[in-house]
Amino acid sequence: MKVYSLSGRSGTGKSFQAINLCKEKNIEAIIDDGLFIYRNKVISGISAKRQRTIITAVKAAIFSDDERAEEAKESIARMKPESLLIIGTSDEMIDKIVARLELPEPSERIYIEDITTEEERGIARKQRKEMGQHVIPAPTFQLRKQFSGYFMKPMRILKEFGPGGDHWKDAAEKSVVRPAYSYMGKYHISEKVMSDIIECIRADSGGINAVDSVMVKENREMRNEGIELEVAIDMDYGDNLPAKAEAFQTRVADEIEGMTAFNVNKVDLQVRDIV
Repeated sequence: MKVYSLSGRSGTGKSFQAINLCKEKNIEAIIDDGLFIYRNKVISGISAKRQRTIITAVKAAIFSDDERAEEAKESIARMKPESLLIIGTSDEMIDKIVARLELPEPSERIYIEDITTEEERGIARKQRKEMGQHVIPAPTFQLRKQFSGYFMKPMRILKEFGPGGDHWKDAAEKSVVRPAYSYMGKYHISEKVMSDIIECIRADSGGINAVDSVMVKENREMRNEGIELEVAIDMDYGDNLPAKAEAFQTRVADEIEGMTAFNVNKVDLQVRDIV
């Protein structure tokens, strides 16, 4: 396995440039902030950007936890990438990751200054400092469980931006997040807000007469991976009630996820009455 490294100060656009670099060098996999990403898919790890403090984020990024390190090593052994890019803030950090994951020494060390202009790095620093935005070189839908309760948005990398091979899709996706340790922090939404959103959905849905109650259920084992909702409704008498109830259930999950950034693991829908 050929190992590459990409180093640079925090906030200079390393993760943003990672997929372009992988396409140019025909690199199959990435280690970035505690994640092992293979051909644009998150295989294992928990992102350092989920951590509540910078100290714990750094520990996650260098795989200081033995269980996470073993998980990453097993994933790499299973996928058998022919080439791997390790992203870090310095050669020292790269070397710590190499040691923890028992990887070969980087055969090519690349620095962010080698592949970006001062203007590009300035834009990246501004987005980090003023907007608290961090990029993860993986599709948004693969990160939703890890980043439930964080606003994320996808970012497309079009074919024209790099020659690329067939390891990364012509339109590979990156995600932008605001970690808990950024000044934006994490946020919470009350059940009343959930109820109001669901009431608006009801008013725009056919066959749902009333929303009787909304409960946000806490699963302590999955509290960082999303929420569960319990919704009780009354339905209008008529045809296709199961189909209407299912459509409402699906729309509740989709709209809550879209409006609040919480991953909805489950919507338990109870039909209490038909009027």
